[in-house]
Amino acid sequence: MSSETKQIRSALFQLSFPFMGKIVCGLPLFATFFCVLWSVLFDFEKSTATHCRVNNYLPSISAAIGGFTPQRYVWRICIAFHAAPRLMIAWAYYNFHTSVHAGKHNELYKAGAALTSLCHVVEVTALVGLTYISSLDNHGLHETLFIVFMASSLVYMLLTILLFYWGRSRNGSFLTLEESRSFSWKQRLFLTNISIFLFSVYVFFRHNWYCEPGDGSGPIYQFSWAFHI
Repeated sequence: MSSETKQIRSALFQLSFPFMGKIVCGLPLFATFFCVLWSVLFDFEKSTATHCRVNNYLPSISAAIGGFTPQRYVWRICIAFHAAPRLMIAWAYYNFHTSVHAGKHNELYKAGAALTSLCHVVEVTALVGLTYISSLDNHGLHETLFIVFMASSLVYMLLTILLFYWGRSRNGSFLTLEESRSFSWKQRLFLTNISIFLFSVYVFFRHNWYCEPGDGSGPIYQFSWAFHI
């Protein structure tokens, strides 16, 4: 029996990376739907209240995840289990990008990989921050962390697309079928995400300027967060 076989048999359990990735991504998604649904069912009036006293149809994300219990506890627990693996994934992606040599511009390519990983870490850190500092605790800081979260996530997605194509098409190389499929999905997801984000910004300012009923309800915010995470 080989030493490798012995090590495999001595392991208590094994988790494949794709399976772990699904769990990690599913935690915030589950928490989002739980918090919104629970707020609608049990805290509807309070969670949909606005500064200009107009009717909303759904609570905002900030109100749903940080304003009431048990929603706040569920959200924080899920993000706690979500954040640590995300930081490990940031390191794994850095190794993935730097596993290829980009020719004469390799140093610039490696610097781009480091910047991409930094944006990934900043995104996760901001997510943890806005999770544990609710808008009720410190509205200004919560808002700032949300802006940092969205900005770093969009920059991270854009840099990932650029690095993926640059590294995999270096020196006249061509993307494999699997890499082409992955690259295509990355482009679609980025374009969809930034479109939703821009529309969310429009709805947010329209609500604050005109106080129209339903503008602050946040279906687009829920989809944006769930889609991004």
